[in-house]
Amino acid sequence: MSSPKRRIETDMMKLLMSDHEVTLVNDSMQEFFVRFKGPEETPFQGGVWKIHVELQDSYPYKSPSIGFMNKIFHPNIDELSGSVCLDVINQTWSPMFDMINIFEVFLPQLLRYPNPTDPLNGEAAALLMREPKTYEAKVKEYVQRYATKAAADDAGEEEKESDEEEEEEMSDVGSFSEDEAGDMEL
Repeated sequence: MSSPKRRIETDMMKLLMSDHEVTLVNDSMQEFFVRFKGPEETPFQGGVWKIHVELQDSYPYKSPSIGFMNKIFHPNIDELSGSVCLDVINQTWSPMFDMINIFEVFLPQLLRYPNPTDPLNGEAAALLMREPKTYEAKVKEYVQRYATKAAADDAGEEEKESDEEEEEEMSDVGSFSEDEAGDMEL
């Protein structure tokens, strides 16, 4: 039995040698981004998404954590968090699967065959069931607005900037001098 670390390295090598563009976070093979393209002959065709992937130390026995960084309109993907509702990643994951399966089979299948009966995005699910043409138009609109190469490149960057701004604001809150503290009535 090989160690989880060796398995992570093997899976990463397969992914790096595939057509997918992979960007490591802090040179770690356990956290990275993958540029994912929408499957051909679907309303997602032409879209490019930045997918955040984190592998636990217990990978491949525990599934990877994945999320879309730029917006996508899909019944099984949370629009705000980018979380994915997919059995094979959440409940039925098996160590027989590897990272390539996620990007070449699982995610393309999810986009190709959405499941509106188990939604993370209720609006997308309702639209798909009631007005499939309108759903498809909205998917395409999101692809044009949020799933361009530039949008994928920028995805997550504005989040980092707003976190830094919040930290600056928070450091100003509640900072008062000793004199002010002494003057306070107890």
